[in-house]
Amino acid sequence: MLFNSYEFILLFLPITLFIFYKISEIKNKELPIIWLVVASLFFYGWWNPPYLILLLISIGVNYALGQFLIQAHLSEKEAQGKLLLAVGILFNLGLIGYYKYSNFFIDNINSIAGTSIFLSQIILPLGISFYTFQQISYLIDSLEGETKGYRFLDYCLFVSFFPQLIAGPIVTHQEMLPQFSKRNFFKFNGEHLVVGLTIFCMGLFKKVVLADQIALFSTPIFNAAGQDIPLTFVEAWVGALAYTLQIYFDFSGYSDMAIGAARMFGVKLPLNFNSPYKAYSIIDFWGRWHMTLTRFLTRYLYNPITLFMSRRRIKQGKNLIKRGIGSPAAFLELVALPTIVTMFLAGLWHGAGWQYIVFGLLHGFYLSINHGWRMLRKSMGHNLKQSNWWGRSIGQSITFIAVVIAMVFFRAPNVGDAMVVLNSMAGLNGVSFSDGAMFSNGLLADPANGILLIAGLLTIALCFPNTHQWMAKYAPALGFSHDKPKHQPKWVNLLWRNLQWTPTQPWAAVTAAAAVASFLGLAQVSEFIYFQF
Repeated sequence: MLFNSYEFILLFLPITLFIFYKISEIKNKELPIIWLVVASLFFYGWWNPPYLILLLISIGVNYALGQFLIQAHLSEKEAQGKLLLAVGILFNLGLIGYYKYSNFFIDNINSIAGTSIFLSQIILPLGISFYTFQQISYLIDSLEGETKGYRFLDYCLFVSFFPQLIAGPIVTHQEMLPQFSKRNFFKFNGEHLVVGLTIFCMGLFKKVVLADQIALFSTPIFNAAGQDIPLTFVEAWVGALAYTLQIYFDFSGYSDMAIGAARMFGVKLPLNFNSPYKAYSIIDFWGRWHMTLTRFLTRYLYNPITLFMSRRRIKQGKNLIKRGIGSPAAFLELVALPTIVTMFLAGLWHGAGWQYIVFGLLHGFYLSINHGWRMLRKSMGHNLKQSNWWGRSIGQSITFIAVVIAMVFFRAPNVGDAMVVLNSMAGLNGVSFSDGAMFSNGLLADPANGILLIAGLLTIALCFPNTHQWMAKYAPALGFSHDKPKHQPKWVNLLWRNLQWTPTQPWAAVTAAAAVASFLGLAQVSEFIYFQF
């Protein structure tokens, strides 16, 4: 069931919400949680009922392993605990590996070895990459004694809560389970309902009116690349920029809708998307894009690799990086290698295809250069916290262009098609700005409107506050900072502060207009891009 569907908006969400608050009037704390678990499982099973069994098996096995890990920690049976943790991680990664990568690996084996191994096409269960990562983090925290022996019912809701089940954010038990035990969680709250509904409508508008409309200018270009149609320089850039903005508003819209739907029930989800195209570096970008995935990869992958490499160098009597970039060998082992390995796996996590692997490796290369540049500046005594307007502008421009290039691989169905688009973007097919040559293939029905739409959406992404900044007075998400936007004139900060959302008639009219415009565009429902991961 999609957030941007009539079934969800007109039936599932209002009915689930109504019954939740009605049940909450009964003095039984378990009934509302039971209802949310049942509703969430129905929401998941709506798409493909057999895969509901897979989700339930995953929940049951991981909860049982978590209980055993807690006991191993309390009884100080370290070896037994590590063995159980390894079993749990292998179980979760095995599920992802089979359902997500089996066909990919067999196709590559057949291609390399000339074999004809056959495996019927496996349908990827929705959200499997998200709920398995979520449970892996729970198992690791259980071994470390950070979990508190939560009830099975609470754990079920932690994993299956429908706003974050399909495409994140990747939540932690510390963020979610304490909220389920609060008394006010079971009471109707008008502020939660209004704030949540407003955020949900903003997200719906981004998806239906902005993302789906700009997709009309990206899809024909990438389809043409797959048909070996030589793209012009302008067509290639229109397609790449259009997709870069499509995924921005698609993912931003989904994140808003997830946070808004959860907030209607009095639950706050962590911030997962924070104006990433305003980033001044690629490090800053990954601190704003899919923030909970970055957090997971940093804690459970990047940090352990770095720690292992540091201990290895110490045993070998080699130097570590103490100040600045250090020796090239130390930088490669302690910074570049962990970064590239982490981003390689991040790319593979996004999809079973070489184009995703190239996407991940490209970002690993970007991040390594960014880390090296920062360390070099630090060794020269530069203050990294201070920068002038032209330095920030250059950094933001370079970062955005780098992201656009990587997004071509993210969108293309294979590496070859991505290279077709990139070659045209580089001008290898010629550069011409005459009226007859800019759009010579007739791929775009109205290229002038496409360029205007790209310019308008870029202005929104780069210059306007995001949803959470509009709603800052009401603490819309966990991890949201109320700090003033940096590097902006005082009059700009004052203007946006005065325009922040408040429960007034003008803002109600704006929200209603966004909802009506979105409803009018629901005739052709499209999936969110991150649903395929």
